[in-house]
Amino acid sequence: MSLSEGSKVPDFNLIDQNGEKINLSSLSGKPAVLYFYPKDETPGCTVEACEFRDIYGEFSKLDCNIYGISPDDANSHQKFIDNHSLPFTLLCDPDKKMIQDYGVWGEKNMYGKKSMGIIRSTFLIDKDGVLLKQWKNVKAKGHAEKVKEALQNS
Repeated sequence: MSLSEGSKVPDFNLIDQNGEKINLSSLSGKPAVLYFYPKDETPGCTVEACEFRDIYGEFSKLDCNIYGISPDDANSHQKFIDNHSLPFTLLCDPDKKMIQDYGVWGEKNMYGKKSMGIIRSTFLIDKDGVLLKQWKNVKAKGHAEKVKEALQNS
Protein backbone atom coordinates (compact mmCIF):
# COMPACT_ATOMS: atom_id res chain seq x y z
CA MET A 1 0.00 0.00 0.00
CA SER A 2 1.22 3.47 -0.82
CA LEU A 3 0.08 6.45 1.21
CA SER A 4 -0.55 9.86 -0.32
CA GLU A 5 0.40 13.13 1.28
CA GLY A 6 -2.77 14.99 2.22
CA SER A 7 -4.73 11.80 2.97
CA LYS A 8 -5.61 10.27 6.32
CA VAL A 9 -3.17 7.58 7.46
CA PRO A 10 -4.43 4.08 8.36
CA ASP A 11 -5.49 3.47 11.95
CA PHE A 12 -3.50 1.01 14.02
CA ASN A 13 -3.69 -0.79 17.36
CA LEU A 14 -0.31 -1.59 18.88
CA ILE A 15 1.24 -1.80 22.32
CA ASP A 16 4.15 0.29 23.52
CA GLN A 17 7.19 -0.65 25.61
CA ASN A 18 5.00 -0.56 28.75
CA GLY A 19 2.28 -2.81 27.33
CA GLU A 20 -0.10 0.15 26.92
CA LYS A 21 -2.42 0.12 23.90
CA ILE A 22 -1.82 2.93 21.41
CA ASN A 23 -3.91 3.74 18.34
CA LEU A 24 -4.21 6.59 15.88
CA SER A 25 -7.02 8.29 17.80
CA SER A 26 -4.88 8.35 20.95
CA LEU A 27 -2.37 10.49 19.01
CA SER A 28 -4.89 13.06 17.84
CA GLY A 29 -4.58 16.61 18.92
CA LYS A 30 -0.83 16.75 18.23
CA PRO A 31 1.34 16.23 15.18
CA ALA A 32 3.36 13.01 15.27
CA VAL A 33 6.40 11.43 13.71
CA LEU A 34 5.97 7.72 12.99
CA TYR A 35 9.33 6.26 12.10
CA PHE A 36 9.71 2.62 11.09
CA TYR A 37 12.99 0.84 11.70
CA PRO A 38 14.12 -2.79 11.33
CA LYS A 39 15.41 -3.83 14.77
CA ASP A 40 16.35 -2.57 18.22
CA GLU A 41 20.07 -2.32 19.00
CA THR A 42 21.30 -2.62 15.42
CA PRO A 43 23.80 0.01 14.23
CA GLY A 44 21.63 2.05 11.85
CA CYS A 45 18.57 1.84 14.07
CA THR A 46 20.56 3.01 17.08
CA VAL A 47 21.97 5.98 15.12
CA GLU A 48 18.48 6.99 14.00
CA ALA A 49 16.94 6.63 17.48
CA CYS A 50 19.76 8.58 19.12
CA GLU A 51 19.48 11.39 16.59
CA PHE A 52 15.75 11.70 17.34
CA ARG A 53 16.67 11.61 21.05
CA ASP A 54 19.25 14.36 20.67
CA ILE A 55 16.76 16.82 19.16
CA TYR A 56 13.68 15.55 21.00
CA GLY A 57 13.39 18.86 22.87
CA GLU A 58 12.97 20.69 19.57
CA PHE A 59 10.12 18.35 18.57
CA SER A 60 8.54 18.90 22.01
CA LYS A 61 8.67 22.69 21.54
CA LEU A 62 6.73 22.14 18.30
CA ASP A 63 4.20 20.03 20.30
CA CYS A 64 5.03 16.94 18.24
CA ASN A 65 5.31 13.39 19.55
CA ILE A 66 7.74 10.80 18.18
CA TYR A 67 6.93 7.10 17.85
CA GLY A 68 9.36 4.44 16.67
CA ILE A 69 7.81 1.25 15.24
CA SER A 70 9.46 -2.14 14.71
CA PRO A 71 8.51 -5.81 15.06
CA ASP A 72 10.42 -6.07 18.36
CA ASP A 73 8.56 -6.92 21.57
CA ALA A 74 7.95 -4.66 24.58
CA ASN A 75 10.91 -6.07 26.55
CA SER A 76 13.30 -5.41 23.67
CA HIS A 77 11.92 -1.89 23.26
CA GLN A 78 12.29 -1.14 26.98
CA LYS A 79 15.92 -2.30 26.95
CA PHE A 80 16.60 -0.18 23.85
CA ILE A 81 15.04 2.84 25.59
CA ASP A 82 17.02 2.21 28.78
CA ASN A 83 20.34 1.62 26.98
CA HIS A 84 20.12 4.84 24.99
CA SER A 85 17.97 7.11 27.22
CA LEU A 86 15.29 7.42 24.56
CA PRO A 87 12.59 9.90 25.69
CA PHE A 88 9.91 8.77 23.22
CA THR A 89 7.55 5.84 22.78
CA LEU A 90 8.40 2.68 20.84
CA LEU A 91 5.55 0.62 19.41
CA CYS A 92 5.53 -3.16 18.89
CA ASP A 93 4.27 -4.55 15.57
CA PRO A 94 5.16 -8.26 15.79
CA ASP A 95 2.55 -9.24 13.17
CA LYS A 96 3.83 -6.47 10.86
CA LYS A 97 0.25 -5.30 10.20
CA MET A 98 0.98 -1.58 10.58
CA ILE A 99 4.29 -2.06 8.78
CA GLN A 100 2.41 -3.52 5.81
CA ASP A 101 -0.48 -1.01 6.02
CA TYR A 102 2.03 1.83 5.74
CA GLY A 103 3.83 0.17 2.81
CA VAL A 104 7.21 -0.18 4.49
CA TRP A 105 7.65 -3.95 4.13
CA GLY A 106 9.48 -4.91 0.99
CA GLU A 107 12.51 -6.33 -0.75
CA LYS A 108 15.87 -5.12 0.49
CA ASN A 109 19.29 -5.62 -1.01
CA MET A 110 22.19 -5.85 1.44
CA TYR A 111 25.65 -6.70 0.18
CA GLY A 112 24.11 -8.25 -2.93
CA LYS A 113 21.74 -10.48 -0.94
CA LYS A 114 18.02 -9.88 -1.42
CA SER A 115 15.59 -10.38 1.43
CA MET A 116 12.26 -9.09 2.70
CA GLY A 117 12.27 -6.62 5.56
CA ILE A 118 11.39 -3.19 6.83
CA ILE A 119 12.31 -0.35 4.53
CA ARG A 120 13.41 2.43 6.91
CA SER A 121 10.69 5.06 6.49
CA THR A 122 9.16 8.00 8.33
CA PHE A 123 5.73 9.60 8.24
CA LEU A 124 4.94 13.08 9.55
CA ILE A 125 1.25 13.39 10.38
CA ASP A 126 -0.75 16.38 11.53
CA LYS A 127 -2.98 16.60 14.60
CA ASP A 128 -5.89 15.08 12.64
CA GLY A 129 -3.97 12.05 11.33
CA VAL A 130 -3.40 13.48 7.85
CA LEU A 131 -0.08 12.67 6.19
CA LEU A 132 1.99 15.83 5.75
CA LYS A 133 5.20 14.24 4.45
CA GLN A 134 6.78 10.83 4.04
CA TRP A 135 10.32 9.61 3.57
CA LYS A 136 11.01 6.10 2.23
CA ASN A 137 14.23 4.11 2.30
CA VAL A 138 16.04 6.75 4.34
CA LYS A 139 19.62 6.83 5.56
CA ALA A 140 19.66 6.86 9.36
CA LYS A 141 22.35 9.51 9.78
CA GLY A 142 20.98 13.04 9.50
CA HIS A 143 17.39 11.95 8.97
CA ALA A 144 15.91 13.27 12.24
CA GLU A 145 17.07 16.79 11.37
CA LYS A 146 15.29 16.61 7.98
CA VAL A 147 12.07 15.54 9.71
CA LYS A 148 12.36 18.43 12.19
CA GLU A 149 12.87 20.92 9.36
CA ALA A 150 9.78 19.60 7.55
CA LEU A 151 7.74 19.94 10.75
CA GLN A 152 8.94 23.53 11.22
CA ASN A 153 7.91 24.33 7.64
CA SER A 154 4.48 22.66 7.83
